[in-house]
Amino acid sequence: MVRKRARILSPGATIGMLGGGQLGRMFALVARQFGYSVQVFGDLPDSPCGQISDRVWNNPFTDETALNEFARSVDVVTYEFENIPVSTVSYLTERVEVRPGVELLRAAQHRLLEKNGLRAIGIPTADFLRISSVQELREGIRQLGGSGILKTVTMGYDGKGQAKLNQSSDVDAVWTKFNVKEAILEQEIHFDCEISVVGSRFPDGTIHCFQPSLNHHENHILDVSVTPAPVISTNVVLEAKQITSAILEHFDVIGVLCVEFFLSRDGSLLVNEIAPRPHNSGHLTIDACGSSQFEQQLRAVCGLPSGDVTQHRPAAMINLLGDHLQVVDSDCWKRVFGLKDVHVHMYGKSEARIGRKMGHMTAIADTDQTAEALARHARAILMKTV
Repeated sequence: MVRKRARILSPGATIGMLGGGQLGRMFALVARQFGYSVQVFGDLPDSPCGQISDRVWNNPFTDETALNEFARSVDVVTYEFENIPVSTVSYLTERVEVRPGVELLRAAQHRLLEKNGLRAIGIPTADFLRISSVQELREGIRQLGGSGILKTVTMGYDGKGQAKLNQSSDVDAVWTKFNVKEAILEQEIHFDCEISVVGSRFPDGTIHCFQPSLNHHENHILDVSVTPAPVISTNVVLEAKQITSAILEHFDVIGVLCVEFFLSRDGSLLVNEIAPRPHNSGHLTIDACGSSQFEQQLRAVCGLPSGDVTQHRPAAMINLLGDHLQVVDSDCWKRVFGLKDVHVHMYGKSEARIGRKMGHMTAIADTDQTAEALARHARAILMKTV
């Protein structure tokens, strides 16, 4: 297929961002550095991204009058989270280029569409069943070997909207609590670890993937990511990148996508889910790589060439939740900022609620073990446990 020459947006152009969270903030920081303007749609002026943007459109995603004016005010649109109405992106696509496109968004925000779409192109996933009644749920648990993970098909993240079930579970109570017409029951996978790959695809079809990250979770929320992933083989790294590339190509992505994997105990990779945007596990690329995941997103949506995704040294990213900042004071921050090779990124959120992502830190070291230990030590200082 012969591709059209991509339109290149030079510094001075205006980029529209749907959503004003921390992913948008980190994108906007890069865009500003490169000389672009940023306008945020669908959030407050004091949102993480809104704080550093040129204009904030505090309008609902269903406000077509505002969307029309927004489309006339920007040169290209991208997004920083997947729970944006597909209808909004479709509406904007008729008026301004949106990267990545609507089909990736549609699949990423509906687990059944996502899983069926991946299976259709030969991507390995855990077995799954569509569930629309409590009777189907009981039968599904039996079909999947006596256990499974029930999930809502939309709006689930960080462990929300899911429940682990077996044949002794109170299935009726769980189904009543979910209160949905449709859900997905996924096979329970016994895996060695979870990894993720962030990849970027450009208008000319070229693809560049970062090294996989090894991910550790606490209470279903990503806690620590380490790269290079210390427990996976060269063959697994290659396969993970190949699968990521196949998904980028299938959805004709122009932008950045993250693929989360389970590495099963037999050494096989299964795709857990996809995110049509930069990802928490890729934050360490800001400090560890020549071009971060946010710079890659900017370059792709503006039609620029890829940056250098080479990782210079091992790195570990550790999240800072509201939980971790309950007792922090100026002396704690002084100690942390005194640590060599620890980089602090705060998101500009005023209220440190339990479970809320407030920022992250990245530690750089000569080995992955040292980087992870340094990141954990830095957070322990903020928690006053060392």
